[in-house]
Amino acid sequence: MYLGLDLGTSGVKALLMDAGQKIIGSGHGSLDVSRPHHGWSEQDPADWIRATEEAVGALKASYPGELATVRGIGLSGQMHGATLLDAGGEVLRPCILWNDTRSFVEAARLDADPRFRKITGNIVFPGFTAPKLAWVKANEPAVFARVAKVLLPKDYLRLWLTGEHVSEMSDAAGTSWLDVGGRRWSTELLAATDLDEAHMPHLVEGTERTGDLRADLASNWGMSGGVTVAGGAGDNAASACGMGTVKPGAAFVSLGTSGVLFAANGAYLPNPESAVHTFCHALPQAWHQMGVILSATDSLNWLSGITGRDAAELTRELGGELRAPSGVTFLPYLSGERTPHNDAAIRGSFTGLAHAVDRAGLTQAVLEGVAFAFRDSLEALAKAGTTLTRVTAIGGGSRSRYWLKSIATALGLPVDIPADGDFGAAFGAARLGLIAAEGADPLEVCTPPATAETIEPAAALAGAYDEAYQHYRKLYPAIRGTM
Repeated sequence: MYLGLDLGTSGVKALLMDAGQKIIGSGHGSLDVSRPHHGWSEQDPADWIRATEEAVGALKASYPGELATVRGIGLSGQMHGATLLDAGGEVLRPCILWNDTRSFVEAARLDADPRFRKITGNIVFPGFTAPKLAWVKANEPAVFARVAKVLLPKDYLRLWLTGEHVSEMSDAAGTSWLDVGGRRWSTELLAATDLDEAHMPHLVEGTERTGDLRADLASNWGMSGGVTVAGGAGDNAASACGMGTVKPGAAFVSLGTSGVLFAANGAYLPNPESAVHTFCHALPQAWHQMGVILSATDSLNWLSGITGRDAAELTRELGGELRAPSGVTFLPYLSGERTPHNDAAIRGSFTGLAHAVDRAGLTQAVLEGVAFAFRDSLEALAKAGTTLTRVTAIGGGSRSRYWLKSIATALGLPVDIPADGDFGAAFGAARLGLIAAEGADPLEVCTPPATAETIEPAAALAGAYDEAYQHYRKLYPAIRGTM
């Protein structure tokens, strides 16, 4: 058996998988986010351990025999969080999370240093780890002076599991300290935030062994000794491993709270000017690119709250056939936008409203606006040299066939819907645990699921969609600076 542990923002998922990659069961432990000030988002790392104990405890209660035979554990986690430890391994302050924006001034200052984009291949975003440490140095100097180690969230879990300070390439790529092309820490960039390699964990590939599960934890969970803990991956790379999106040209579109257009690459292809994330993949000598939309299903959920109708009811009102764009345009920038604008201040808008526009018309505009935001990401990836021929849809929003038809038509690409199953980050982590424990071939393990259905672009509406997209593109510069 193999165990995948996925540390998310709202909880920890533990997934148990057998040698044939059949999912046996899963457990969950809940987490809360603390927001003590505007723009702040924090968690106590002790809660990650508690939630992991809950999740694995649920598996032990239901599948004790299967859990006892676990040979490998893989880790997945929310990225970019700053977990600060002193020389004795004690946590110095709550972890500053990926969606914390307090360090926007520090991020802009670091991004103005041309070395950061040149070495990391990415813009320095406020959510990344390096500007968080710069903020701590400026605002909590006594804490900064005691920092001995900086760990990402899942790597703090690893420390608890194994006693080892280790990270892996895909997660480290989101810190703004990694030489992403060279797959190593940059001493230059660390020095720019008054740190050095001694503050960083040792780096491995996501498929490599990082240590064994501590004997006391193995005993508590009913496992035998010698359980391998793999490097694992950041959450999006782990999801890609679960989806089999690992070979160059493979891609998925994730319709979750935020939206991601993820493309696997066999080479390092940065394009920071378009706010594309270029990160190491979890597999050796592989990279990936991501276009990121900050409000995907969040946009539909916002409309749901305004109208008092749930999201499924709103999309059902549109019927089964894709409609031509109506002239009402929605910009889904409810909390700013990442790709391609890198604009935290911009906010969403409707344009083209008229007396005849009803609730269904607003829903249609919201779905199209998110689809056009994915088109923005596709255009940004193309500028970096990535050509896609199809994408696979994942995430809660992918349950709406209408939305997938809109996305397929906006992108001009077929959208594959995978057969039923759990192919998310915890499954990808379990696959990495299998690879590390058994020395298996990553490409033989990380295969894509069967396709249940393919949504083709609506050829008859391609021209209308392209015209609507060009109008959508003109609106951002028109409203920028008016917020």
